[in-house]
Amino acid sequence: MTAPDSMSPPPLARPGFDRAAGERLVPGLVDALKSDAETRVLVIAGDAAPLAAPDALLWRSPDDVPAGAEWAFLGRHDDGGALLAAVFPSSEDELFSAPAGWAGLRSAGAALSAAEAGAFVAALSLGRWLLDAPFCPACGTRTILGDSGWSRRCPHCGRQHFPRTDPAVIVAITSAEDPDLLLLGSNALWGADRFSCFAGFVEAGESLEAAVRREVTEESGVAVGVVSYRGSQAWPYPRSLMVGFLAAAIDDAAAEADGDEIAAVRWFTRDEIGRALAGRGDVTLPGPASIAHRLIADWHAERA
Repeated sequence: MTAPDSMSPPPLARPGFDRAAGERLVPGLVDALKSDAETRVLVIAGDAAPLAAPDALLWRSPDDVPAGAEWAFLGRHDDGGALLAAVFPSSEDELFSAPAGWAGLRSAGAALSAAEAGAFVAALSLGRWLLDAPFCPACGTRTILGDSGWSRRCPHCGRQHFPRTDPAVIVAITSAEDPDLLLLGSNALWGADRFSCFAGFVEAGESLEAAVRREVTEESGVAVGVVSYRGSQAWPYPRSLMVGFLAAAIDDAAAEADGDEIAAVRWFTRDEIGRALAGRGDVTLPGPASIAHRLIADWHAERA
């Protein structure tokens, strides 16, 4: 099988719900929708949401949401109903009970429908900004929410602020010598059996392709030739847009961990990757909600 031009969408990048961005400018929209019993609310506490089932979010009516939330308009369900986010800081105690408990995006995202996964990642991304950035970064004044939770205006200096997204590249490295080899790395903060793609933030004034070459060389010692874009995925940890690539090594033998951020690098055969994806290998790969998992799985499937 030949390599596709791009990978299949990761679970958190599938076409999902209607964001209805034009409605955000309607004055008093969130308050009006909070008074509508037909409105559905996704409650976020830290990075967790309540589940109605392992593969379904628990949506609440506005009257059933505890006090003290930061609110925002998410968009519209495919039946036209309004979707809101109600966001709370992380807490050791659950805000309320849920039939399937509470779960984070990493663990639950891959099992959800496209619409619910999209709503979860949007609510979490926006919610972190709502909680973490209440003050104007220019003058320190507490800002006023606008655009139904999607902007802030400073009443002192007049600046308008929007949720921040930080681009990061994530890269799986293919062999210069053997099409059935893939280079992965083990972060120094992980267990020794956990491997993933190489990743890093894009620096100021840097292109995505330049970031790929720099990060790969810094972390693995490998210079790369061809760099191929494969897809992207929002990843709100804390506010990243992960941009996925495959990059072809120029010299396989140059692979060496930096010993700081990356503790080990290893060339894996396609069979080893297949066993690890099936949970039978001697290594742990990224979870199915991540773009790293999709990069690795799609590479494995290309010659299946």
